[in-house]
Amino acid sequence: MARISSPARSPLPPALLTIREVAFGGKGVARHDGKVVFVPYVLEEEVILASTVREHKSFTEAKLNRVLQPSSHRVEPPCPYFTHCGGCSYQHATYEHQLTIKHAQVRDILRRIGKLEAAVEPTVPSPLPFAYRNRITVHVREGDVGFFATGGQDLLPIDRCLLASEEVNAQLARLHLDRPRDGHYTLREHRETRTFRQTNDAVAALLVEAVGNALPAGGPLLIDAYCGSGFFLKKFLPRFAQAIGLEWSQYAVATARESVAGHETYLQGDVALLLEDTLTWAPPGTVLLLDPPAEGLAPQVIRSILAHPPAQITYVSCNPATLARDLGKLAATYQLTRVQPFDMFPQTAEIEVLAQLTLNT
Repeated sequence: MARISSPARSPLPPALLTIREVAFGGKGVARHDGKVVFVPYVLEEEVILASTVREHKSFTEAKLNRVLQPSSHRVEPPCPYFTHCGGCSYQHATYEHQLTIKHAQVRDILRRIGKLEAAVEPTVPSPLPFAYRNRITVHVREGDVGFFATGGQDLLPIDRCLLASEEVNAQLARLHLDRPRDGHYTLREHRETRTFRQTNDAVAALLVEAVGNALPAGGPLLIDAYCGSGFFLKKFLPRFAQAIGLEWSQYAVATARESVAGHETYLQGDVALLLEDTLTWAPPGTVLLLDPPAEGLAPQVIRSILAHPPAQITYVSCNPATLARDLGKLAATYQLTRVQPFDMFPQTAEIEVLAQLTLNT
């Protein structure tokens, strides 16, 4: 029977810890009594006092009591809800250091999970470290409007989100005045936009530019798997003799099909099955663009790629851990030529990564 983790049964005296690194997800890593300890809202080399929150078989979760020796990269968080709202992880760090942390996390995840020694390029910064979100989702409960508090479903009322744009915060102010019913409300810029778009417009533009630089100047076929409504595919149509988008969402495909070129096709259904069918007849020189959800690629997708390998793969990932797993499975057939993190979500633990692979010759 698996051992179930449980909270500490009695208050323990705070432990003196030295933080070794900040792991993907935002928590600092230390060791105490032979176990790894994870502590949020700390930075590398800080000396802290922390109390146990939950014990597991091989690690301990703790909370920060006090920073005894702060990092030179520590700053005063500007948001009054920081640590109470679960949205942000790094407001206590300078923005430059946040970029350094995320770069190290991508490099270490590739090494640990994918068994890959890759030269990771510096993290591309967001032009706006705050006020960059073009949408947020808030919750209403008994007249209170806010976000869920850290670690649970308790509602934390908020008046303003520092990550949201001025337009989104203006909508939040109006929602407070409207006395809305209980439920969930997505506040967004460009209300007419119903299809998926990246939350940070400025970094999305930089990502599109990087994808364009990764793709060849021309080719017989571009396959865009998990294409949505054609966010990437439509921008690079002129380079390819034929372009095919694969997507599970009926609505996204219907939207993509509203305006198509003669050599542009969208197929709706199980992406793994559609990709398998498409790769069986794809011509030499085919380029594959992958932008999967956080779960990464299904095993069938990996098998299809290895059975009928395209000449080049550009992989856009919102989860470095599943990216590293997938790249490790492709490593015997492909050379990893570029890894570029993007800070799509400053102040948070999220990282967007672009990876470029070329077929071994």
